[in-house]
Amino acid sequence: MTFKGTSGTRSRIVEVDVLRAVALFGISIVNTVGVSGMPTVEAGGDPGPAYWVYETFLHQRFFPIFSFLFGVSFGLFLDAAGERTNNPRLVMLARLGFLVPFGALHRLLQPDEVLLSYAVVGIVVLLPASFLSGRAVLGLGAVALAAAVLVTGGGSMLIPGLFLLGYAVQRYGIEKVLSLPVRRVAVACVVGFLFAVVLNGWQVGSGSESGSRLAAVAGLVTAATYMAFIVLLLRSRARGALGVLAPLGRMALTGYVGATLMIVVAGRFMSLEEAPEYGAAVSLGVGVFVVELAFSSLWLRHARYGPLEWVWRCLTWWKVLPMRRRRDRPAER
Repeated sequence: MTFKGTSGTRSRIVEVDVLRAVALFGISIVNTVGVSGMPTVEAGGDPGPAYWVYETFLHQRFFPIFSFLFGVSFGLFLDAAGERTNNPRLVMLARLGFLVPFGALHRLLQPDEVLLSYAVVGIVVLLPASFLSGRAVLGLGAVALAAAVLVTGGGSMLIPGLFLLGYAVQRYGIEKVLSLPVRRVAVACVVGFLFAVVLNGWQVGSGSESGSRLAAVAGLVTAATYMAFIVLLLRSRARGALGVLAPLGRMALTGYVGATLMIVVAGRFMSLEEAPEYGAAVSLGVGVFVVELAFSSLWLRHARYGPLEWVWRCLTWWKVLPMRRRRDRPAER
């Protein structure tokens, strides 16, 4: 049984927010390497174990989770908008359209940022897919994901397939998926772990870097295993502790952009661009995540939305919405 932030038919699904926060954890570390310009290996040198730990545990392992959850959130928002207006797709078009300037501005600091791509793919792929059946969306998502791996070796080309799969899961019923018997989730965890070990070991043994088909498949399997493991923990006594992550998941846009700003500022003092310093990069990424988590927890004690989420929502609905939190009102999607 899923647990929610507050009662109400449109309360936040805490599990989704926790998963999104976990994705931001890995992304904060990976973006520390990218934004700071840190070289991943010494010029002409052997990659070394630190490089392969980064490649197999972090790089392209959390981005698929973030993208998959965007598809889930697309469906959740579209359903919620349908209860407030007769033109929910028009509202969604506005929502995705206003994500474009967020992404364009963010790209000035982070060339590899995904918000702009998310907005465009959301408009071009997800909106048309909303007219299809859930089964058709699932099939298209599987085909698009397989094609991206086979033709391009993954990367940003995985986004359409991951979006569609996330939306298909939401159409099927995200609560049903999150409420699967613990035994099934545990089996999925074990199977995923075994496949991930084999694929990541194969990637290291063959020296396959990101951009290869093997690395793309290993990344997807590892990401799926991470998600299954978190869902399993959320069905255990650990769910209370993991619930602490939910506020950051609710403020993912603010957290994602804010992390870049913090990394840019910190990078001026750490000189990570000079040599591969994985210990320093991971420490900075974890530190950024902790700051994000603390800020989101404090902010949402008094506000209904994160700062950027509020601006985005006001633009979407084309009106100024109340920001101050009301204790008797459930958090909205």
